[in-house]
Amino acid sequence: MLLNRSVSIFLRGRKALVNETLVKDYNRFLNNVSLARKLPAIREMVDIQQKSSQTMISFAAGMPSFEMSPFQEATFKLKDGSSLTMDETSIKKLTPYTSSQGLPELVELLEKLQIEEHNPPTCRISCNGEGREMDLVVTTGNQDGLCRLDPHGCNVLGVDSDQEGMKPSHLREILSRWNPSDVSKPRQEVPDIPRILYLNPNGGNPTGAGLTMERKKEIYEIARNYNLLIIEDDPNYYVQFTRPRVPSFLSLDEDGRVIRLDSFSKVLSAAGLRLGFVTGPKLLLQRLVLHTVAGVLHSSSLPQILAFQLLNQWGFEGFRNYADEVSQFYLKKRNMLLAAAGKWLTGLAEWTVPNGGLFLWIKILGIDDTHKMITDKAIEKQVLLVPGNAFFQDSGKKSSYVRASFSDQTWEEMDEGMRRLAELIKEELKGKKED
Repeated sequence: MLLNRSVSIFLRGRKALVNETLVKDYNRFLNNVSLARKLPAIREMVDIQQKSSQTMISFAAGMPSFEMSPFQEATFKLKDGSSLTMDETSIKKLTPYTSSQGLPELVELLEKLQIEEHNPPTCRISCNGEGREMDLVVTTGNQDGLCRLDPHGCNVLGVDSDQEGMKPSHLREILSRWNPSDVSKPRQEVPDIPRILYLNPNGGNPTGAGLTMERKKEIYEIARNYNLLIIEDDPNYYVQFTRPRVPSFLSLDEDGRVIRLDSFSKVLSAAGLRLGFVTGPKLLLQRLVLHTVAGVLHSSSLPQILAFQLLNQWGFEGFRNYADEVSQFYLKKRNMLLAAAGKWLTGLAEWTVPNGGLFLWIKILGIDDTHKMITDKAIEKQVLLVPGNAFFQDSGKKSSYVRASFSDQTWEEMDEGMRRLAELIKEELKGKKED
């Protein structure tokens, strides 16, 4: 959301009941619209039918008849020579409405994946029925999950980051205007106290920075101190360039304060599938389901069926092996762009080596605002980048940065693109001197 401040604190002024590490009052993170939503009776019947045995006779929901569906079978060939076949049984799952939480078998499989990959403490502790236990909801891509969590009308504070991600020292500085005991005070007394901490922990867009484990632990303790809910937006988790992967905030979450957003877009190179999933405390994810009901009813069944069959065929180990291949592929692409940038931009620009993701964040030396240079003149030179101000909350703010993607370019394109950018920078610097 913010340019060189990859973390934001969303401010929400609702009454909090406690100031303890264990989250007990999830209502303090919800707005009035979310609190007012209820599950329609028809949706409830759909969920019941999905979980019922084949002997159930349902007259409840107006499901279309499979007899009138033009689809019968589909086969998808995979690059390893194998294939996925959607037979009549699978195709039938496209006919009815499905659960707003997601295709039940995919939800179950993804829950197992999350437990194996992150080993969340919330799956190991007794929650006493208070809704802190882990749950999972399928979304129409990672962005969909983030939009469902967006607290309407919030105030936003930016927290500085560097090459290791968000700076805990600056987070403490911002929070120091409040006392930790303020989280238990009525809304009228502290209406603007922060409630939610949002961050990109790996390959953060646009900087490519990633949080170290030390910083994650420090940030989690700060969140405990101020009873912050952490939204861990992590589409690049499997596109980390170091091994072992840095563990997630979900793996640290003993309190039930982390909501994690995942995506298949990068790891399967299939952003068009629009398939993501959210993991977090059951009570909060039930609110996400209600938001889905009020909007699209449920994510498309076709990509859910494809993902389920692919993961089921590969197994978790096969999925991880493929994810490793993906990260190695993008690591080579990153190194190619670094070489091209070093060849043409040395002395004209600076950059930090990204430890994940798909982007190189470049600071142009001697130019304090790249917007016009990129949006007008760069296009004339047939090189397309994103100006830095596009990532600020205030897009009118000046930025000396540009963002370059290295995901889908050949070496020749990278080399020529950086040459064109260097030529443009030199022209801009010359024009400034003449002025």
